[in-house]
Amino acid sequence: MPEKNTIVIVGGVAGGASAATRARRMNEAAEIILLEKDEHVSFANCGLPYYIGGEIAERQKLLVATAELLRKRFRIDVRANQEATKIDRSAKQLAVRDHLKNEDYTLKYDKLILSPGAAPLVPPIENASAPGVFTLRNLADADEIRDHVVKTSARKAVVVGAGFIGLEMVEQLHRLELQVALAELQPQVLPPLDPEMSYPLEKVLRDRDIPLYLGDGIAGILTDERGNASGVKLQSGEVATCDLVILGLGVRPNVQLAKEAGLEIGASGGIVTNRFLQTADPDIYAVGDAAEYRYGPTGEPMRVPLAGPANRAGRLAGEHAASGASAEMPDVQGTAIVRVFEQAAATTGLSVKMARKLGIDALSVTIAANHHAGYYPGAKQLVLKLVFAPHSGKILGAQCVGGEGVDKRIDVIATAMQFGGTVRQLAGVDLAYAPPFGAAKDPVHMAAFSACNYLDGVDLFLDSDANLSGQQVIDVRTEKEVTTNPLAGAADAIPIPLDDLRERLGELDQDRPTVVSCGVGVRAHAAARILRQNGFSDVRNLSGGALVRAWAMAKRTAE
Repeated sequence: MPEKNTIVIVGGVAGGASAATRARRMNEAAEIILLEKDEHVSFANCGLPYYIGGEIAERQKLLVATAELLRKRFRIDVRANQEATKIDRSAKQLAVRDHLKNEDYTLKYDKLILSPGAAPLVPPIENASAPGVFTLRNLADADEIRDHVVKTSARKAVVVGAGFIGLEMVEQLHRLELQVALAELQPQVLPPLDPEMSYPLEKVLRDRDIPLYLGDGIAGILTDERGNASGVKLQSGEVATCDLVILGLGVRPNVQLAKEAGLEIGASGGIVTNRFLQTADPDIYAVGDAAEYRYGPTGEPMRVPLAGPANRAGRLAGEHAASGASAEMPDVQGTAIVRVFEQAAATTGLSVKMARKLGIDALSVTIAANHHAGYYPGAKQLVLKLVFAPHSGKILGAQCVGGEGVDKRIDVIATAMQFGGTVRQLAGVDLAYAPPFGAAKDPVHMAAFSACNYLDGVDLFLDSDANLSGQQVIDVRTEKEVTTNPLAGAADAIPIPLDDLRERLGELDQDRPTVVSCGVGVRAHAAARILRQNGFSDVRNLSGGALVRAWAMAKRTAE
């Protein structure tokens, strides 16, 4: 028979609600109490921007599991608007504040699961709390933003922070026909990406006349004579006028409760947990945005504030707390995706810039391909960057940007990473193919083939933003292509169409370091093989060809 113990869960939403329901499934006898300091215990916080923009029309659809459902179906004692304020580990009890009754009480536990989440970052700037300035964490925040737009007839907005939520808010406010500007301290949108991979997102924003203030952080908020937000002052001194400000600057983990209880806080700022989500106190677990998990590409603990890991961690912690056993929490790769109008961008694992920052040796290849067979109507281009270890070929990460099929490619690569996959193994993955869905050589395969060629010395690559001065650069595109779209940052490139290359080898110096480029890298690979087998000893393929080179040089110029 299951043990009749008391499991208290602090915080609902993704981690806490998943923990509560799994605990009940594993232990029918347990007393399960769920404390949530806000009104709603389980809602789709990832859907909030789309509710604000009206793409999700019914508010009720965001309520994943209501308190009533949790009580009736799972016999969980749900206590909304009640906040745990202190943990007494020796007595195994909590101090709880009932915000509705304005009363305090104590609550005993046998097992305690912490899922306190994270709070939006609000910088210490002037007028940060002025009317018209918002952050987005819960349904109440979303309601307030919607009400503000309607009641004030807001026409101009500034979103500060170009991460996932910031980009989603830009898209949705534009959908409401507001004039939107975007400010970001880093010199690119979506900072987790390598710089050149962010360029298509910036382009699609500029194409909609959305001003981008990149590399320019917020210095303060201006107000009108009534004290309402009227503009954002940036560190450069520029002012973006508005009547609505959204602060999307990231989150800070809510770890104060754990810290005051003497639980260990890790280097990334989250609560330290073991593989069963137990903290330094084996009767206390931690999940969600406030917890650290092992990050797959490095093997080190890291906070990964995403809904997927929070749900999975909650499920495992609930099972372990209820039954004393569970599977271990798997590594987390940090897989995420965002839609920005007709473009999507996704990432998993390490970018090249993050690998360099961490001192990890990494190589990369970048390919461009259609998301399904090019001869089938509707094919859209995507660009995929694969990051891998230089000797073992272990996959370290990937980024993908495009109009369709981005999620599929990143999910395939994230799955391979979860099992410690290498680029050689990825090259042999058997993927579903029919013309409406993919290609016989999927973009995933093409990236893996390129990586294998790199490791085997069949084709060496040069980063798309490399300095080409002093090198013999050969552009093997057609004359029309070269004239229409010259290779960026390579004024002295020698134009020789691939089909003419063998006959014109005598025009080239085989002793000079040579770089070959084409539209996206495919023809350049063929050219590199011709050159290397004709006495050219130092030949490299410009990764991503003229397409990604243009992105990279545009980003460099902007910086």
